[in-house]
Amino acid sequence: MTTLDELPIRDDLRGLTPYGAPQLDVPVRLNTNENSYPVPEAVADAIGKALAAELRDLNRYPDRDAVALRADLAAYLGHGLTVEQVWAANGSNEIQQQLLQAFGGPGRTALGFTPAYSMHPLLALGAGTRWVPAQRGVDFGLTADEAVAQVRTHRPDVVFLCSPNNPTGTALDPAVVAAVLDAAPGMVVVDEAYAEFARPGTVSALAVLPGHPRLVVTRTMSKAFGFAGGRLGYLAADPAVVAAVQLVRLPYHLSALTQAAARAALAHRDALLATVEAIMGQRDRIVAELRARGLRVADSDANFVLFQVGGDQAVAWRALLEQGVLVRDVGLPGWLRVTAGTPAETDAFLTAMESL
Repeated sequence: MTTLDELPIRDDLRGLTPYGAPQLDVPVRLNTNENSYPVPEAVADAIGKALAAELRDLNRYPDRDAVALRADLAAYLGHGLTVEQVWAANGSNEIQQQLLQAFGGPGRTALGFTPAYSMHPLLALGAGTRWVPAQRGVDFGLTADEAVAQVRTHRPDVVFLCSPNNPTGTALDPAVVAAVLDAAPGMVVVDEAYAEFARPGTVSALAVLPGHPRLVVTRTMSKAFGFAGGRLGYLAADPAVVAAVQLVRLPYHLSALTQAAARAALAHRDALLATVEAIMGQRDRIVAELRARGLRVADSDANFVLFQVGGDQAVAWRALLEQGVLVRDVGLPGWLRVTAGTPAETDAFLTAMESL
């Protein structure tokens, strides 16, 4: 059998492994920040009807620009956004890939503040963009001064900010976004994949969009909507940004079935988002109980919690797995990340943690 190294693959891809978390068959799976609650029956029926309505026309290409879907997404986001300011793709990963294809590329640089979403540097690599791993401060925080100093040093063409940040969970102070916008010479992308789980008073970067044509806010339906299997991500930005990503998007990149399912989900968003408060409750319960046991835990505005295990995180990960609980080793020495799920899943996780 031919090995990968025997093929004429790009040199910068040699030795790499594909992105992804272990998909293991265990009783409690809390490693990929999915919504643990299944799609309600009534919503599943509505999505099924929407899909059925598309089946006879599958011989035709879908709406290339997904205009109706983008209008629905703009209505959901509010902030006075219009269809011209919203773009959709197969998950926020594809959205960010398109942004790097349009604004990055050979001879250009993208910067992110680590630890952060580990897919960003891989997306940059795939787009031929040099990646700069800027650093966060004490307790994984990021101040405006720290961010601006690193942006001014490297002058990147694309800056990634995660709010809430993955894997640490904490949302950014709006002052950080504003300061980076003032200092960055290129595009500023704020990844808000977990925005619906943010604690009260958290300000979305959507509020900053007016008057900032180099700002892009990316979102997903995978988390709060429980639509991870549907693969729908989107961005909000100046209409010129939407026009730019259309230059690099693949033809008919969103299938008619994806568009129909996402529109049906958006039409029933109240039912789908009803689980958000419950998940936030379990997140806060995990934070409180782990801190009560003397563990360091990062503040979280997401549907997951980063916690310190007081030793080798790989050993702790294995010990939890042996008890049927799968969490995420994100590569931070001494730390693990757990998704906030149902009360029963939280019970199982906290019980398993007693062995540590």
